[in-house]
Amino acid sequence: MKISTVSVAILSGKGGVGKSNIALNLCYALNKANHSVLLMDCDMGLANMDVLLGIAPQYHIQDILLEDRDPEDIIVNISPGPSGGRGFDLLPANSGMSDFADLDNGARDILRERINPLAAEYDFLFLDIGAGISPTALEFGAMAGMRLVIVTPEPTSLTDSYALMKVMAARYQIEDFFIVVNQAESPAEGKQTYNRLTAVCQRFLGFAPKYLGHIRLDRAMSDAVCRQKPLLQINPQAPAALDCTSIAAALRRLRMDCLAAPEALRKSQSFG
Repeated sequence: MKISTVSVAILSGKGGVGKSNIALNLCYALNKANHSVLLMDCDMGLANMDVLLGIAPQYHIQDILLEDRDPEDIIVNISPGPSGGRGFDLLPANSGMSDFADLDNGARDILRERINPLAAEYDFLFLDIGAGISPTALEFGAMAGMRLVIVTPEPTSLTDSYALMKVMAARYQIEDFFIVVNQAESPAEGKQTYNRLTAVCQRFLGFAPKYLGHIRLDRAMSDAVCRQKPLLQINPQAPAALDCTSIAAALRRLRMDCLAAPEALRKSQSFG
């Protein structure tokens, strides 16, 4: 993978917190800021990135394993890059395939070996990972260099997100997580939600995740889902769109920090 590639896992303890929609809009924002981005739908059992975009891909990630497809044949271009270079591309997955809901180590190794050369051509590799603590979700989360945990102010979301970080810390000795609070009524509620989660992590896990930002509760976001378009494409001035843009800017700064710190970059530049 090229020296400037950074991999980002999008995680959540429970479903329904807007994880995939946030991943989509962050990728779109980064692409509009002239970054090349590859988004990989890693929810092999219940993929929905194609639904969010209103597309019907001919091939899916599972075809790498089923038919030995080249990942280059599977990617779907969502938004072009400058001067004909890489832009914002998607590696879609197929939904409703129960045999792929949890991949064994051999299947994950094959995907990693086949996808890494393609991912090397992008500034960012985003992994939209299924919610919860399944073995596949945990393995994909551990592979990335950065982990964004999406939470909402609901107690169930906070409880499940804490459980996710607890399991990853115990199994992989991972303690570096970034928190994004979705569906916050205000910036103050976003920070309060983060503070509640961090207090529990510090007390029982011995580390504090970092706060990356909040995304306001915004009807425009659900409208964009119904229209099957990224919010940033159809309503870039909506409050939630502006919040996504701010978080994308924070990711750009983190990437620059990685470029300035070779050891940190090596950790963040590989899908496995």
